[in-house]
Amino acid sequence: MPVLEGKELRIVGFLCNWCSYGGADTAGVGRFDQPTDLRIIKVPCSGRIDPLFIVKTLMSGADGVLVSGCHPNDCHYAEGNFYARRRLEMLKRFIPMLGIDPNRFDYTWVSASEGQRWQEVVTKFTEQIHKLGPAQKIEGADAEETLKLMEASL
Repeated sequence: MPVLEGKELRIVGFLCNWCSYGGADTAGVGRFDQPTDLRIIKVPCSGRIDPLFIVKTLMSGADGVLVSGCHPNDCHYAEGNFYARRRLEMLKRFIPMLGIDPNRFDYTWVSASEGQRWQEVVTKFTEQIHKLGPAQKIEGADAEETLKLMEASL
């Protein structure tokens, strides 16, 4: 059920296959109420997420992006979430320079057994995005130039 009836926004969630996707599944099996705004993209590991995925998603019209992986020291690939944390922290500082509200992006850690936690995380993030409202579309020559500069710098 959407947080606000009739005002569903476009929120994209990049979830690691081993923990967070399992947590979302556990929440579903447990029949926890969740907002329907989130569209999930399952990735092998949060460490595989290139910051450009997030920027391109936000510049393509998503109202918010949530990345979720395994808790630190629980990564299936040992260090993937440490790489993710470093990249995503840098991205959080970089996003305002692109004209994107940094509150439209967040990352978190959820294990496969934490269905209740997943429900809380996704509900809180969705409410945060609804408070911000729909994102302004970033397009035109400036947007393409910004993407090229970002690809070159990352």
